[in-house]
Amino acid sequence: MVASISDPEKGTDVADGSSSSTSIHGEIKNGTGPERPPDRLDFSDPAHHLVVDADVQEPTDLDLDLDVQIEAVKTQSVSVSVAGVGAGAGGATLAQTRTGASTASRPPDFEVAFAPDDPENPRNWPLWYRCWSLGVLSIATWIVVLYSTSYTASIPGIMEEFGTSMSYTTLGLTTYLIGLATGCLVVAPLSELFGRRKVYLVCTSVFMVMIVPSGLSSSIQGIFVARFIGAVFGASLISNCPGSVFDLTDDHNRAFYMSMWSMAPMNGPATGPIIGGFVFQYLGWRWCNWIVLIMTGIILLAMFTVKETYAPNILRAKVARLRKETDDPRWWCRYDNRVSTMQVFKTSLGRPFVLAATEPILWAFNIWVSTLYSILYLCFVAYPIVFSQNRGWGPGMSGLAFTGIGIGTFLAVACEPLVRRIINAHPRDPKTGRIPPEAAARALALGAVLTPIGQLVFAWTCLPTSIHWAIPIAFGIPFGAGNTLVFVYSSNYLAGAYGIYSASALAGNAVIRSLAGGLLPLAGPSMYAAMTPQWAGTFLGLLEVALVPVPFVFWRYGDRIRAKSRVIRHLREDHEKNESRRVRAEARAAEKAGEARIEEEGKRE
Repeated sequence: MVASISDPEKGTDVADGSSSSTSIHGEIKNGTGPERPPDRLDFSDPAHHLVVDADVQEPTDLDLDLDVQIEAVKTQSVSVSVAGVGAGAGGATLAQTRTGASTASRPPDFEVAFAPDDPENPRNWPLWYRCWSLGVLSIATWIVVLYSTSYTASIPGIMEEFGTSMSYTTLGLTTYLIGLATGCLVVAPLSELFGRRKVYLVCTSVFMVMIVPSGLSSSIQGIFVARFIGAVFGASLISNCPGSVFDLTDDHNRAFYMSMWSMAPMNGPATGPIIGGFVFQYLGWRWCNWIVLIMTGIILLAMFTVKETYAPNILRAKVARLRKETDDPRWWCRYDNRVSTMQVFKTSLGRPFVLAATEPILWAFNIWVSTLYSILYLCFVAYPIVFSQNRGWGPGMSGLAFTGIGIGTFLAVACEPLVRRIINAHPRDPKTGRIPPEAAARALALGAVLTPIGQLVFAWTCLPTSIHWAIPIAFGIPFGAGNTLVFVYSSNYLAGAYGIYSASALAGNAVIRSLAGGLLPLAGPSMYAAMTPQWAGTFLGLLEVALVPVPFVFWRYGDRIRAKSRVIRHLREDHEKNESRRVRAEARAAEKAGEARIEEEGKRE
């Protein structure tokens, strides 16, 4: 117990009456308002995002809205859940549920918080157990992502059995991606209410159960429905697992562990057709479901060994235990008041779309990222057309054509330390002394150039068959690397630009790109048949070329563009007020310290 406000994430105390705002990596700086952590990053799609430093603004005393209430546990959870702009860019009135302690009188001596070496703090767990937990969560997320694209390898078998067209059968991919988008808004916020472990176990169980009707279905419509429902629950892993990574790591090694965790999920889209292709070729299309069912069952058993990592749940459970053991109701923690379930879902379902409709920055990023994302998922329709239909490869070998994209994704993640150096070399903001969000535009610019290079060269070399197959596959490497850089650092830019409102901005971006990624592949078979693979690929590459200027514009003029944003102006005003309050508080503290010294010297004399 401590008689001060404790930050459970860092095991440090902040004197009463102060606030702590934290950068994405948890750098504490004292202020003068209520204590609050910043918002969250988005990992809601297969290209999960690494974390870079960003300047997160502090709200005023009256602006402790839903973002702050929900995120009081951690400095930065990387999931798409609930956060956003308060009504009219101001505070929100919250209905709250109680956990039993009175908020009117909280004796400081009875506060429950993590001590620096508290074994119940997930960051103090043994290294081997933390690595085990991260590995289990990484593989679980990989399975959910893999299941989205392994379906494309089995499309020929489904078409043959149900007598459907390729465009109609591709709806199985579309419904899955729409399910992921829906789950990010509906299911992901449940971790804020019930903790991560319960959500993981329940949602993974439902995801596993819904694989069964997909594999046994006697109609293709049944497959679509089962995949949609399964994806809704599978989205909880994509959205919340990065938050668990944050729970388990500290400031010094978080970027490394986030990179390691993301290796598997980010390669899910590329490994899906590889595994699915060989399974379909030798076992049939239904086994593409049974293999995923078996993997999910194994990882679900492993997930039972992963303990709760969500700090508010751990501390609230500790409070309940102490009250029971001591028969004393005065025990409390700073998470006793929770946001109501209705308010959580109201925010989760509404604010992302309000931001997406009103913020010009999001207009640009949503159009750009959604275009790249939809072209990426169109590849899972285009590659089989090129390598199976035109080059005569079997399903398994055709799946291996995605190796180039997988290698590119792997290299982009592995080079994160190098990219971080490039970002950190950006001139710092003279007012805050921090690296501005525009630093991420350097990585975005690289990704924006690499992606069309890979796409265009693939289009020009995929056919005729006289061109060696290794050339188009090899140019999947810059294509995969470019897409990964864009997905990773576009989220980092938005997180840095929108501060405590970043999760709503990122949630809207995730939903829009998932919808685009699900819908464009429906047009893939017709487009490639009408235009030929070469010209269809060239058309898509030219679309990417047309959008190359987007990151360069934000690199050069990003600070001016952000200055015109209503939401960001509000954040800056709050930050200036809090800085002024902090200066006044420090002056008062110095004055009191001086008076105390004078008084003490007088007593000595």
